[in-house]
Amino acid sequence: MSDSIHHSAVHDLRSALDLLKSLPGEYVETDEPVDPKAELSGVYRYVGARGTVMRPTRLGPAMVFNKVKGYDDVRVVIGVLASRQRVAALMGTTPEKVAFLFKDAVASPLPPVVVSAGNAPCQEVVHKATDPDFDILKILPAPTNTEQDAGPYFTMGLVYAEDPENGQHDVTIHRLCVQGKDEISIFLQPGGRHIDVFRKKAEAAGKALPVSISIGVDPAIYIGTCYEAPTTPLGYDELGIAGSIRKKPVELVQCLTVNGRGIANAEIVIEGEIVPGVRVQEDQHTHTGYAMPEFPGYNGVANPSIPVIKVKAITHRKSPILQTCIGPSEEHCSMEGITTESSILTMVERAMPGFVQNVHNPAPGNGKYLSVLQVRKTAPVDEGRQRQAALLAFSAFSELKHVILVDEDVDLFDLNDVMWAMTTRYQGDTSTVFIPGVRCHPLDPSSDPAFDPSIRDHGIACKTIFDCTVPYALKDRFKRAQFMEVDVRRFLPDFKI
Repeated sequence: MSDSIHHSAVHDLRSALDLLKSLPGEYVETDEPVDPKAELSGVYRYVGARGTVMRPTRLGPAMVFNKVKGYDDVRVVIGVLASRQRVAALMGTTPEKVAFLFKDAVASPLPPVVVSAGNAPCQEVVHKATDPDFDILKILPAPTNTEQDAGPYFTMGLVYAEDPENGQHDVTIHRLCVQGKDEISIFLQPGGRHIDVFRKKAEAAGKALPVSISIGVDPAIYIGTCYEAPTTPLGYDELGIAGSIRKKPVELVQCLTVNGRGIANAEIVIEGEIVPGVRVQEDQHTHTGYAMPEFPGYNGVANPSIPVIKVKAITHRKSPILQTCIGPSEEHCSMEGITTESSILTMVERAMPGFVQNVHNPAPGNGKYLSVLQVRKTAPVDEGRQRQAALLAFSAFSELKHVILVDEDVDLFDLNDVMWAMTTRYQGDTSTVFIPGVRCHPLDPSSDPAFDPSIRDHGIACKTIFDCTVPYALKDRFKRAQFMEVDVRRFLPDFKI
């Protein structure tokens, strides 16, 4: 790592990219003009998307497109958070400890502060919807992931809103589709986000809900805003998580056209209002039946009736960088997975101190659906506690579908090692616990009566525990072969494990 650039200097997207440039293999850029309509995502599918993206794909560097067709002064970056190693470097920790870092930050948040407009880079350039030539897509190159998308999407937009009754606020990432020159639809998962609670309150009073959409921010902010209840209940300010990690409050700025706040160091802030009583069909312009690819790896179904944000203004830095991601990429899975790991660690450590050694939510499990829990049994009384830990994991994150339990000698970050444990320490009839009929996640296509008539409603699933741990009484019979410890560098000086 360069002596002049360190994770502690990261405070926005540009400083994050400067750090990545100093790390081998973590950053690339191109001057080849790219079309934001499907081509940009098509390129990154091969360069570094991985996750649940259809093969062939691979895990690769963050990528900046310096020239976007139809736009003279806007660059696009993708994949900033697409690798656990990259996330760890940006946070100043190791891949194995990144979830612990966020767990501690949740417990000791540092609230955001409001700065004056003169200290907010996001308002260097202002476009108001009252301007006669105002058009969202003339200002910003919202990409499409595929040619079947409902339309252009902002996939890394942080939506900020306040409770109209008590002033509590929340910020989360939502599916945002450009529907017109000053209209953006917003998908709010039923019961899944606090901003929808705010919207319903405002709509019940016949009022619009002011919102801001911040795009291109400090990576710590993006990950911190992926938390959900019960780890961050209604009223918890997720921006405090990033403040704790950076040891400096996140800076907000008052919006220019609505009563709301945006992230001051963002590349772009879109100001608007969710209009009460107005709904649109998400794919009203394309009629493909699809929205965009979601994290499970399938095209999300277009919502037939979805709220609308009426855009009042777009503000941005000079020569802004629009940040985006591919829906089912490693980036999406990583952001969701790290916060889920952290939530589980918080829950199980509180109930069973020292028993769970680590948690990993790998990309093949979409970051949300699968957790691998590494446990350490030290006494006969610990037998059975591993399954209790799995039950606590389901309580910590309601959308979790499967838990795999492994011993401390298994590398939970190596799925080959996890599968080895399943083949040598697991019997399907005695090592599996089924919990049927539990509400899970609506984007799982198998959680539907069409998949199996025994499923009562869409979004209901069977949660499953795969206990791949050795019974405590048999631990001596399951010791892995021990090899001599040697210094390989005597033989290969440049060798790195």
